[in-house]
Amino acid sequence: MSAIAPMMAHDGDDVDFSLVPSLTHTQTNAMHELLRIAPVIDDLGRLFRDAGHELYLVGGSVRDALLGSLGHDLDFTTSASPDQTHDLLRRFTPSTWDIGRDFGTIGALKRAEDQEWQIEITTFRADIYRSESRKPEVAFGDTIDGDLVRRDFTVNAMAVDVTTRTFVDPYGGLGDLADGILRTPSTPEHSFSDDPLRMMRAARFASRLGFQVAPEVVRAMTEMAERIQIVSAERIQAELSGLLLTDSPRVGLDLLVSTGIADLILPELPALQLELDEHARHKDVYQHTLTVLDQAIELEKARGHAPDLVNRLAALLHDIGKPATRRFEGPKVTFHHHDIVGAKLATKRLKALNFPTQVVKSVAKLIELHLRFHGYSEGAWTDSAVRRYVRDAGDELERLHMLTRADCTTRNRQRATRLRRAYEELEWRIDELASQEELAALRPHLDGTEIMAVLGIGPGRVVGEAYAFLLEHRTEHGPVAHDEAVELLRRWWADRGER
Repeated sequence: MSAIAPMMAHDGDDVDFSLVPSLTHTQTNAMHELLRIAPVIDDLGRLFRDAGHELYLVGGSVRDALLGSLGHDLDFTTSASPDQTHDLLRRFTPSTWDIGRDFGTIGALKRAEDQEWQIEITTFRADIYRSESRKPEVAFGDTIDGDLVRRDFTVNAMAVDVTTRTFVDPYGGLGDLADGILRTPSTPEHSFSDDPLRMMRAARFASRLGFQVAPEVVRAMTEMAERIQIVSAERIQAELSGLLLTDSPRVGLDLLVSTGIADLILPELPALQLELDEHARHKDVYQHTLTVLDQAIELEKARGHAPDLVNRLAALLHDIGKPATRRFEGPKVTFHHHDIVGAKLATKRLKALNFPTQVVKSVAKLIELHLRFHGYSEGAWTDSAVRRYVRDAGDELERLHMLTRADCTTRNRQRATRLRRAYEELEWRIDELASQEELAALRPHLDGTEIMAVLGIGPGRVVGEAYAFLLEHRTEHGPVAHDEAVELLRRWWADRGER
């Protein structure tokens, strides 16, 4: 077995393994993390060893341990068959599942020393991909080296023998981790032919880890971009979502665009690279979009939100209606109604990628509303206009705040300050009205049941019309007392009868 060195002695004492002399800090990270998970891996390793099987901590778990960021999800690979693994795990913990058995994976949940660990153990793999296939033909292997060479990148193709604490690195992942480079264990052409989704994974890891993608990998991505089309929409959607939820998705998105992969999975993004006319000037829409995404992520953090896929998709797609609506009017370029067109294009694309329905609806609403604020920045709004803004945003109000603020990328400091102050004023007015009128729960003065009781009618279309009338009155004039609302409804009903 190649590139192996002892990582830590069984009694926990550090052992020097100088594969790369400059990696002392990385070694320390790894040993610290392995000691932290010792309550799990010691017992698990003993169980598999006594049964005559090999067991390795592998892939992302080893990479993250070397980086000092190992979480509570632990990935292992083993010489044991799925059935043997399942039997052993049931002796280790009562919480097991075999939903991935057909792919050789058995899962378990283990509680140890007041911590909870999610464990997945997969039999050595030697999968085969056909040129026209979207899924691998599952085949099990018999060596750790054979398993590791099938993995996506060298930094994910390292393992630690749980029993002996021996470090296994046959493809130079440790050096690449130190150098911050993404390379494939086999040739990138062979790797991407096996599983084309790895090309998108390169973009995700470049963003997540801040690594450079090796030139030969970029070249293979460019030459083999069309092979991404055999991958299912579900897998592409999951990988794109993972990329967008990193701290710096811009790097990965740029890579997908420059290699031509985005042309095939998200063509609306590279289409934003509009040719700039030297006379009819407008900002670079593509670069503007990536800056808006950066700023939306910063606002998420500043406003105390977790990474939000809807917010990031809306930032990424908010201007995709511009290529279809670009018009030259003398020295000026216009994009009239690009918000409406963009919402429709986003809906179509996100549905094609099988994003959840609510995600699609939320992103489309934000794109459709993202220009609404500019009416406020150009002139005073009445209270009714502010209420309507809140009503139309609905549950997406906070996201609309972030998208609208992020959409300001002007280099004109005076204009940027004016827009920022205008939006701060709008948010202040929303808060003021909310405290006075329960604006966040903007509803008509009467609900459907009360409307039917006042008018003496049953359920039907008229109830909806009455509801819409009262909601519009509430938006335009603010709240009124119950008795006044009843009188308003009766007058509306009488007027309707006269017509």
